[in-house]
Amino acid sequence: MGADNNSHDAIIVGAGAAGVSCAVWLARLGFQPLLVEASGSVGGLCRRNPFKDEWNVSLPGMTGPQVADNLALSLEQAAVPILFSSEVADIQPQPGGFAVASPAIAHPLHTRHVVLATGVRARGLGVPGTGGSQSGALLIGPGAHVVAQDFRGKRVAVLGGGDNALENALYALDRGAAHVRIHARSLRAQRQFIRRLAPQSIVQGEYVVDTDAHTVNGEPYDVIMVFYGWEPCVKFADALGLQRSKQGFIATDMQTAQTSCAGVYAIGEVAQRQHPCVVTALADGVAAAKAIQACIEKPA
Repeated sequence: MGADNNSHDAIIVGAGAAGVSCAVWLARLGFQPLLVEASGSVGGLCRRNPFKDEWNVSLPGMTGPQVADNLALSLEQAAVPILFSSEVADIQPQPGGFAVASPAIAHPLHTRHVVLATGVRARGLGVPGTGGSQSGALLIGPGAHVVAQDFRGKRVAVLGGGDNALENALYALDRGAAHVRIHARSLRAQRQFIRRLAPQSIVQGEYVVDTDAHTVNGEPYDVIMVFYGWEPCVKFADALGLQRSKQGFIATDMQTAQTSCAGVYAIGEVAQRQHPCVVTALADGVAAAKAIQACIEKPA
């Protein structure tokens, strides 16, 4: 699908669950949305999650890619235009709306409303050259690269104390890891995960990582997995001067998803929802779509 004009009621940046939900609702409400997606497919983090999403009660038993396929089908059935492989580089306010620019698009796109649905990326170690590493020895964040790793007989260090850290530690053990140790400055994971791990496998407190020697506190490991949470993908929107949280997430009105810049909305994990998942992302998309409808249809 492609865009056939250069003026839209709303441009939604990001075709994950939140962005798709917003676009489909706007289309069903009779407006002209356009989705702009940096990758070549619909689904965002869903597309990269090979596991079954048992938290999505509307689609039990489906894997992340299957959920992503349903998102794509919803877009197709609502006839929502989408520009793939079009990473947004800049958004500038202009009279009557905004100009959205991408190196993949010859001329800026113009819109009355912008919806930021670009999601998050896994936080790295903060060491130059390792932020996005998915090598066999250093894995940043959850996803298909963890599934592709051969853990049999390996010594594995897991950095982080949240649910993702402990879930993936258990995954490595289930896949034959010889030794798994979790290093956590604080332990925040669900008790159900903590109970399944031997107490001596969890070390709380400060630790030192040497990426060259591949050690944690001087102990060598074959694989180091890093689960330091998430950071928002919104640097392209710096020109808008949006209010942010201390962690860099976009501040929004919870009822409308409106940001501190009139006409700009932020939905899904880029706004750091309290319980981020497909279902809350879908709800965010609906909230933004209805807020845009109210703005467009507001009596003069």
